[in-house]
Amino acid sequence: MRVSTRIPLPHLTRSLPRLDPNDDAHHTAAAARWKRLEAAQQPVRACTLCTRHRSHGITDTAWVHPAPHRLVCPRHHQAAPDPRLAATVRTQASPELAAAHHAHQRLLQHPRAITAWTTARAITTRWYDHQQHLTHRWHTRLTRLCAANPHLTTTGSASPALLARDLVIYPETVALARALAALPNRPHRDTDDTLNLIAHRLGLTRLTPSANDPLRVFLTHTRH
Repeated sequence: MRVSTRIPLPHLTRSLPRLDPNDDAHHTAAAARWKRLEAAQQPVRACTLCTRHRSHGITDTAWVHPAPHRLVCPRHHQAAPDPRLAATVRTQASPELAAAHHAHQRLLQHPRAITAWTTARAITTRWYDHQQHLTHRWHTRLTRLCAANPHLTTTGSASPALLARDLVIYPETVALARALAALPNRPHRDTDDTLNLIAHRLGLTRLTPSANDPLRVFLTHTRH
């Protein structure tokens, strides 16, 4: 493996005794190519109070790559749904987010947890972007989060609806994932019954997705 650095070769050889001084790479001009990471690959701000505790009060700023089930800190009611946010989002105004965190931990015990979560998130993201099924609830939650977190409305790189999307849809994504994980491992011939069950899990009176809705497509054409 060849590595280009700005550190002089004598310094490198002292630090790395096995470095071959005759390697042709030593005579190669230094070069660097920078590629911006996709948003999903970028770190986000960790819970400030957790960071302060773990650093013994030295700092409250840290960056992490959280797993999906670590989106919310239920102890301190903070979350960081998007790397473009300069501060965490306070979630006290939406206690259902902490409840969803605990439900997500229970979901992890299911053998199909990862598949169910990935499918559910794709479905709820599509619903959110196309303003389907849960629009009023999500708009209300977004409004509460923006009222408690003015920086959501002053981050110029994206709209609050996009910056907070993963957080806004989180409770319903967890609920849907748990419902999908519990479905039998076979094609779903009783689609209407399954939709009624999922509607109940989501707190809806009924759920009537169109033929090309991702949930209906999953239920009618997909095996677990």
